[in-house]
Amino acid sequence: MCSKKPVCALRPRARKQPNKNACALIHQRTSGISSNDVGTLLRNNLKILRNIILQESAEFVKVWSKSSKSLISYENGRIYFENYRCCYNSHPTKPQRLYELPRRSKAEKIEDSLLCQCPLGTGLPRPSDQKPSLLVLTANNWLYRLSADTGEQLQKVYLASHFKFRCLGWDVSQETFFVKSIQNKQTPLARQAGLDVNVLMHLAVFRVFPLELIGMLELNKTVFGRTVVDVLLSQSVLAVSHSTKSVKLYSFEHIVSKFRTQELVLGQQCDVRGVTGTVGEAPFGIPVNIHITECPPVLFEVSYFENGIQIGGHPWHYIYTPNHKKHRGSHHICSIRNGALAVNGVQEMNCDSLESDWIFFHPDDSGRIIHVGPSTIKVLKIITEQGCDSQSEVVEDFSVTANRDHRALSQVTVTSSGRTVKRRFHQLDDDPEQETFRMLKYEDELDLLAVVDVTQSEDEGKARVRLHDNKSGEMMKIVPLKESWDVTYSHELYFDRDTIIHIEQERNNSFCCHVYKTSRGRGDREEE
Repeated sequence: MCSKKPVCALRPRARKQPNKNACALIHQRTSGISSNDVGTLLRNNLKILRNIILQESAEFVKVWSKSSKSLISYENGRIYFENYRCCYNSHPTKPQRLYELPRRSKAEKIEDSLLCQCPLGTGLPRPSDQKPSLLVLTANNWLYRLSADTGEQLQKVYLASHFKFRCLGWDVSQETFFVKSIQNKQTPLARQAGLDVNVLMHLAVFRVFPLELIGMLELNKTVFGRTVVDVLLSQSVLAVSHSTKSVKLYSFEHIVSKFRTQELVLGQQCDVRGVTGTVGEAPFGIPVNIHITECPPVLFEVSYFENGIQIGGHPWHYIYTPNHKKHRGSHHICSIRNGALAVNGVQEMNCDSLESDWIFFHPDDSGRIIHVGPSTIKVLKIITEQGCDSQSEVVEDFSVTANRDHRALSQVTVTSSGRTVKRRFHQLDDDPEQETFRMLKYEDELDLLAVVDVTQSEDEGKARVRLHDNKSGEMMKIVPLKESWDVTYSHELYFDRDTIIHIEQERNNSFCCHVYKTSRGRGDREEE
C-alpha cells in the first residue's frame, strides 16, 4: 500500500525570484518575465488561443447578423448602432446588447467618439474613472463621458458657443486627446465689408483618467501663414498642413509652456478679459487660454504630393511622395534626422490598377513598413548600422502574393477589310475576376495579419480572410466569408481574438454587421 503524497509533492512550488533592486523588479514585471506575474499568464493564454484558432478542426462560423439604416461602428469588443445609441458586446458566443440610450434630437446628434480604457496600476480619484468610458461629442458642442458598459452619463463639458466642434482624436492614446472645430470660413457679408478672418479653427486638448483640461488654442493665419488649411495633434507634435502641399511640425509642449496665459480647471470659476464664468459649463464653455502670438520653432518641414506624410520606424523615418509629377505613384522613405533618402528608399508597386497601392508603418511597433498592392504585400524593415553618419537601408522582410494566372492572353481582331490584327490584352492588376487584396488588419494579441482577398465570380464577389504569421508571413489559415463582397460599396473588417466582424454597406444604402466566431464543431450557427 503506497503512502499518499502531500499536495506540495504533487505540484511544484512557484519559482522564487532572486533578490533584485526595485528598478529591476519593476522592469521585469512590466515585461511579463516573472513566472507568477499576471502578464505571463495572459501571454500564455493568448498563445493557447492562437493555437486553437489555427487548428484545422477549428473554423470561423457566422453566428450573428444585424442591419441598420445608419453607420455601424466597432471598437474593442463593442458594436455601436444608430449613431452610438445602441451598444452590443461582441465577446459572448453571440453578441448581446449592453445598453440603449434615449433618442436624441438633431441638435444633440453624436458627431464623434473615443473609447477610453482605464490605466492599470494607477489609482484614480473616483471609482468610475477606473472603468472603461466612451467620450462622445454632440452637435451642440457638449463633450460627454459615458460608461462604456451601461451608457450612464458620468461627466459632461460644454466646449463653446461661438464656434462648432466636429471631431475627436488621440494625441497620445489613452493619455491625451483633442477636440477639433470645423474651419471658420469667411462669410459673403464679411468679404464684402473687407473683413479678413484670421482664425481658421480651434483645438481643445484634454487629459483622461481623470478628465482634465490642458488648454484651448486657436490656429491663426497671421502666425502660421495665409496658406494654412488644417491642424492635427499627435504624440505631442502639432502638425500644420498648408495648401502648398507642405506640412510643418511644432512641439506642443513648447507651445503650452510659452503661450498658455493661465491654467483652467473644469468646474471652477475663472475670469477672462473681464468675463467671469465656470469652465466647462454653458454658456461660458472653455475660453482660449493658449494664445500663440509668434510662430514657434519648426521641428520638421516637408513638401508632399498627396496623402501627407507618415512618421515612424526605428530609428525615426518618414514616408511621403515628393511634390513632383515624375514621383507620382512612388513612396520615398527618408531619415527624419537629416532628410537623407534611405538606400532602396524609393518603393513602387509597379502595377496597373484602378485603385492605388497604400503604405504605412506597421502597427506592431517593430519599426517595419507594410506596402500593399492589389496582388502583392511587402513587409519592409529599416536597417541602420551603428554610427551617427551611417545611412539607413530598406530591405524586404517577407512578401505575400495573390494567386494569379499570369499567362499573357492574346486576342485576334479582324477588320472590315479582312485584315487580321493581333494584339496583346493585359489585365489590370485589380481585375475583379482575379484574386485581389482589399484590406489588411493586424491582431496584436495573437500576432497575426488578417488579409482580405476578393474574387469576382459571376454576379457576386467572394471574400476570404487569410491569416498570416506576423513574423514570417507564412499563411496559417483561410477563413471564407459567407456573404457576398460588393467592391463598389464600402467595407470594414475587424479581427479581434476569436472574432471576425465584417461591416458592409448594402445596395439600399443601409449597413449590415456580420459576426464570426471560432468553433470546434461544424455547422451553420447563423442567426439573422
